[in-house]
Amino acid sequence: MAEQVVADLRERCATPVSLLRDVAVEMADEMRAGLEKEGGSRVKMLLSYVDKLPTGREEGFFYGLDLGGTNFRVLKVQLGGNDQRIANRESRAVAIPPHLMSGSSSELFGFIASELAKFVADEDKGNSFSTGKKRELGFTFSFPVRQHSIASGTLVKWTKAFCIEDAVGEDVAVKLQTAMEKQGVDIHVAALINDAVGTLAGARYYDKDVIAGVIFGTGTNAAYVEKANAIPKWEGELPESGDMVINMEWGNFYSCHLPVTEYDQALDKESLNPGEQIYEKLTSGMYLGEIVRRVLLKLSLQSAIFGEIDHTKLKTHFHLRTPHISAMHHDETPDLKIVAQKLEETLGIAGTSLETREMVVKIIDIITRRAARLAAAGLTGILKKLGRDGSIDKRRSVIAIDGGLFEHYAKFSKCLATTLSELVGEELSKSVVVKHADEGPGIGAALIAASHSQYGNVEGNPDVKY
Repeated sequence: MAEQVVADLRERCATPVSLLRDVAVEMADEMRAGLEKEGGSRVKMLLSYVDKLPTGREEGFFYGLDLGGTNFRVLKVQLGGNDQRIANRESRAVAIPPHLMSGSSSELFGFIASELAKFVADEDKGNSFSTGKKRELGFTFSFPVRQHSIASGTLVKWTKAFCIEDAVGEDVAVKLQTAMEKQGVDIHVAALINDAVGTLAGARYYDKDVIAGVIFGTGTNAAYVEKANAIPKWEGELPESGDMVINMEWGNFYSCHLPVTEYDQALDKESLNPGEQIYEKLTSGMYLGEIVRRVLLKLSLQSAIFGEIDHTKLKTHFHLRTPHISAMHHDETPDLKIVAQKLEETLGIAGTSLETREMVVKIIDIITRRAARLAAAGLTGILKKLGRDGSIDKRRSVIAIDGGLFEHYAKFSKCLATTLSELVGEELSKSVVVKHADEGPGIGAALIAASHSQYGNVEGNPDVKY
């Protein structure tokens, strides 16, 4: 019985190259539809209003604030221009109390501003920062936002574990600015971006061939550089650079080719946002452990594989997290000691046989490989949309990826890279580079605040072609 559950899972999660190519084609089609008109696609293709990416020539002190998961990060960078790049940096991570994730917006932003005030006060000790200019901050806010300008945008909806109703439809940059003013923090929000745009900016700062920034962490998203004249829904004058960074919000992508199982359907049905973010639910860190938990629960209920156990933990949603399955997946001990330990500690499943532990690893491998291969299909869709899939443009194309899933789950990132090579072909794979982002989204936000500074202390270099 247990073997049959695993065999069925393997069959339903299969991702042959032909299926992945279909997914990539549909991703590129959805991108075009989303650029054509507002609401034209499940993939929103939001304008970021970032038309100048950092060049490395920026100078001065800038702040970054990165909010996108259960923690937020505040940071301060000193940019030293071409010679020094990032001359100095300081940062601090702060955990968000869970009750603030579903409270009121004034409570959440009040908490963030108070922590920012402490950070600024600590940074200012012994430093004379008086340049006569107002300090500037880039705000990375990793939720769907309808951008109105480089420094303003209204929240479309919450994703991940956040659900603060009174913030939906509100300008989140204004919320932060107001909260900072209440705390006596004299800093101007110069840019509002999301983590994918921040990742793109941070990577482009060091490598002009970076074409996209992608997140595979708690959630997933992608941003890339589009030609402004290829955006039919763009209204108004085209930017001088001729470029526009697009925030795809690709987590909401859906295709009939996606290999969705009964476990995914049940997870989706019971989620905060049923029917939405299906691609994210198949590929991101928040959900992989939970899918595995659901498979293990079915195994336990339909076979005697785990013996007599208390099902309390195994029945608790999100009790098995992606770091747990990663630790089990990477277990190289001959008797899978780490798997045994994690099953007992996390799910209360003790005394498993080696055969059972091997089966658990197989299940984890099936779910993780599916995620990584679908992730690679998404990246291929971006290359296809830009004509960089070998059809038109054969220049070096660098995709910078950030997020804990990509950074810490080695089997996921390795499978993603090999699948991408498989999809683009041997010849092109030499010029398509996937790399871990040089800088996190918070640094990217500070860099965009610098490249769009109200003081214009740095102009984009006209010789750098986006």
